[in-house]
Amino acid sequence: MELNDDGSISFVGHADDVITTSGYRVGPFDVESALIEHPAVIEAAVIGKPDPERTELIKAFVVLHAGFQGDDILAEALRQHVRKRLSAHAYPREIAFVRELPKTPSGKIQRFLLRRQEVAQAQPG
Repeated sequence: MELNDDGSISFVGHADDVITTSGYRVGPFDVESALIEHPAVIEAAVIGKPDPERTELIKAFVVLHAGFQGDDILAEALRQHVRKRLSAHAYPREIAFVRELPKTPSGKIQRFLLRRQEVAQAQPG
């Protein structure tokens, strides 16, 4: 639950546990697991980013091991890596390389903060 500024309560939590993309339901954990199998990746978080054509597109936030460069070549290699392990619709169409992921004090990745950031960036003005 989350307390809003106006005093109302919003239920949050597992809404981020399923991504709907082009009519398919994709679990973020599956995509994250495939990403961290790649030798360049330390951690990954996956969200559904609002998309007018697909409902949501899969976006991954990836933390790399030292010595790896977060560039277009590696992003494409990661997409292909995930496509080989999962179905063709379950790969991240967007990949952002980040230094760290937002986490709770106990270490759980806070996907809702990443999603909130994406929604805010998509808002006009």
